[in-house]
Amino acid sequence: MTDFNEIPVLDIAPLINGDDTTALATAFAKAYGETGFAYIIGHGIDPDLRAAIFEASKRFHALPDAAKQALTIDHTHRGYIAINTSTDVTSDLAEVTKPNQSASFMMMREDAVHDPAIYLSGPNKWPDLHGFRATCETYAQAMTGLGRRLMSLALQSIDADQTFLSAFDTPTIWLRLLHYPPQSPQAPEDLFGSAPHKDFGCLTLLAQDDVGGLQVQTPSGDWVDAPPREDAFIVNVGDMLHRLSNGRLISTPHRVINTSGRERYSVPFFFDPHVSTTIAPLVGRPKFEPLKFGDFLRHELEASYDVHNPDSPD
Repeated sequence: MTDFNEIPVLDIAPLINGDDTTALATAFAKAYGETGFAYIIGHGIDPDLRAAIFEASKRFHALPDAAKQALTIDHTHRGYIAINTSTDVTSDLAEVTKPNQSASFMMMREDAVHDPAIYLSGPNKWPDLHGFRATCETYAQAMTGLGRRLMSLALQSIDADQTFLSAFDTPTIWLRLLHYPPQSPQAPEDLFGSAPHKDFGCLTLLAQDDVGGLQVQTPSGDWVDAPPREDAFIVNVGDMLHRLSNGRLISTPHRVINTSGRERYSVPFFFDPHVSTTIAPLVGRPKFEPLKFGDFLRHELEASYDVHNPDSPD
């Protein structure tokens, strides 16, 4: 990993159009081997759909508190996550003692029922908002398609066998509608919209509004702004893809601090394999021991959310 002062830009039109992606795969390997983040343009996602998901998020977060609390997340990790209820205590990047200053609506894969044998399976929780579910499901479907294409490109970039894509035939998806209230410029240094962390999955595809606040950490410890672009998603590699690539693609620390004086909305979409997937390096002499993705998720969620901790009181 090398120092950087800006986030690279990748035009993935060849991937979307079915053209030759040899040069693009080389550029992908460079961007995600040096920075771990890139602006993805030429992605083919309808800008009207992107606008619609932000409008849906604003409508949800404007609901009365009681209506949102009725959808509070449970052990399936779907529904409402109120402000001051999640803390990145697993972070080795900062001493985090204060909860993240954000609220969320979380949608995952829509399962008819919860299957105790499949971690995090279950139906979603939906608010009584006209068109909200349809918008979320349409957006998630579009992003699932884009995520699968990007995973194929990631495998090509490290010369890995494309057969691993079968792990995403029934993917683990997370659509998170985030709302950050403005933070005072006089707020404590350890109070974050989102504390410094690395993402734990494979790929994160982020849409930001025009407020900004996302920062990416360089190897020397500096923080580089990742300002919004209407034509782009900011896509980053998570810990599982780092392990799959045997360290070639990097999972980079990042944080959110909203000192704009305005509300901030963002929509991350996390694209991961099925929870039963064994994560082990796909190339080179292995630097990481194999692990089961579902077991890793359980550890992460139990550490950060009381609802997932079996030792927490009801």
